[in-house]
Amino acid sequence: MIGDKYMRFEYQTTVEANQKVVFDWFERRGSFRRLMPPWEIAEEVRSDETLEDGAQRVFRFPLGPLKMTWVAEHVGYEPPEKFEDFMRKGPFRSWHHVHRFIENGETTIVQEEVEYELPMGFLGRMFGSRNVRNRLDRMFRARELRLIRDMQRHSDFRHLPRKRILVAGSSGLIGRQLVAFLDTGGHEVWRLVRRTPKENCNEIQWDPSSKEIDISSLEGFDIVIHLGGAGIGDRRWTKSRKILIEKSRTESTDLLARSLAGLKLKPDVFLISSAIGWYGDRGDEILDEDSEAGTGFLPQTCLAWEAAANPAREAGIRTIHARTGVVLDACGGALQKMLLPAKMGAGGPIGFGRQWFSWISMDDQIYALHHLMMSTDTEGAYNLTSPDPLQQKSFAKALGRVLRRPAFMPTPPFAIWFLYGKMGVALTTESQRVIPTRLMQTGYRFEHQVAEDALRDALGKWRT
Repeated sequence: MIGDKYMRFEYQTTVEANQKVVFDWFERRGSFRRLMPPWEIAEEVRSDETLEDGAQRVFRFPLGPLKMTWVAEHVGYEPPEKFEDFMRKGPFRSWHHVHRFIENGETTIVQEEVEYELPMGFLGRMFGSRNVRNRLDRMFRARELRLIRDMQRHSDFRHLPRKRILVAGSSGLIGRQLVAFLDTGGHEVWRLVRRTPKENCNEIQWDPSSKEIDISSLEGFDIVIHLGGAGIGDRRWTKSRKILIEKSRTESTDLLARSLAGLKLKPDVFLISSAIGWYGDRGDEILDEDSEAGTGFLPQTCLAWEAAANPAREAGIRTIHARTGVVLDACGGALQKMLLPAKMGAGGPIGFGRQWFSWISMDDQIYALHHLMMSTDTEGAYNLTSPDPLQQKSFAKALGRVLRRPAFMPTPPFAIWFLYGKMGVALTTESQRVIPTRLMQTGYRFEHQVAEDALRDALGKWRT
C-alpha cells in the first residue's frame, strides 16, 4: 500500500532436498554469486564464512553511472531453520530479509519475507513501489530457478566424496560462477591467482609469463581446472595482441601440465578450457568432436592450446578439453555487447545472417564442466554448446522477441570491420555449426536447448 511506510514482499520455493542440505547451501560463500540475478552486475567485496549473528556480506552494484555499496548483516541465526539479514548500508531506507527453511517430507520449503522502506518517503512509494515490486518478482524468480537447478546438479554426484579443487582463471566470466557453484556443492575450492594471495581465502600465487609456480603448493588436489587466457574479443587483433592471446593460453597450460606431471600426488583430473574456434569457418558443415581442425589464427591457437596439456596426459592424468561456444551471459561476453543495439532496435542479423551461431547458456556451461570433472570416464575433447545451433539471423530474431524489439535491420560486415577490425569480423561472420555429440553421449542433460529460453532466463524476461 502506498500509504504504508513499510512494504512487504513474500516468495516461496520448494526444493527436493532435506532441510539441512538446503540450509548448508545458503550458508556457503558461493551462494551469494549463484543467487544474484544473472543480469545484475555485482562485485563481491567481502563475505564472512558464516551466517551467524553479526556476520556480513558486502557487495557493490551499478546504480546508473555510480556504484552503490550494499552491506548486509546477519541476525536471527537458527540453523537449519532460519536466518535473517538487515541492510546496514544500501539504496533502501530499510531492508529486513527473513529466510525460513521448512522440512516437508522429502522436500524443503524456502520461505522468504522481505520488509523494506523506500527512500524519499511518500514520493518514493508513489513513484517507485511498482518498479521495486517488479524487480523483486524478477529477482526472486531467478533465485528460485538457480537454487532448484543447482541443488539437482549437486545431487547427481552426491554419492561421491567432495573434491579438493584448484581453479585458474577464477576471476573471469565463467570462473566466478564455476567457483561459486563448486563451493555451494561442499567442495574445497582454491584459486590460482597472479596477485599476492589474500589471507584466509584459499589462494595460491603463480606467474605463468615468468614460468613461476610453487610446485609443492599443487600437491593434494583432486581436480585442477584452467580457464585462463587473454580475452579473444576484448580488443582489436593487432600482431602483438594475437601473440598475447596464444601465449597466455599455451604457456600457462604448459606450465601447469608440466608441474602437475611432476607431482608425487597427482590430481585425478586436469580440465582445460578450449574453444570451438578449433573448427574454423566451415559454412553449413555439421561439426562434432571427430571433425578436423580448421585453418587460420583461431584454429591454430586452439591446436597449440590443447597440445600444451600433453605432459599431464602423458603422466596419466585424465585430461579434458572443454571446447566452449558463445556463452550467453548478460554481464559479459558476446551477449552483453549485443544488448545495447538490440534494445535500440538495431539488433538485426550481421550480413546476410546465414552463418551458424553455436551457443550455450551460462548454467549449462557450469553444469557441463561439473558433469565432466565428476564423471569418472570422461577424457579428451568435448564441445560445450547447445545441441541446437542457430543461424545468426534466427538468433537475432529470438533476442528481438525476448526484448520486444525489431530485429530486421542488418549490420553490414564492413561496419564490424570499421569498429572492431579483423577480430570483430572473425567472431561475428565466421560460421561454426557445432554439435556436442560426446557430451550428450555421457548422459548430460541440458537446461537450455532452445536459445529463446536461455535468453529469457539470462535477462529475466519470462513470458507472463
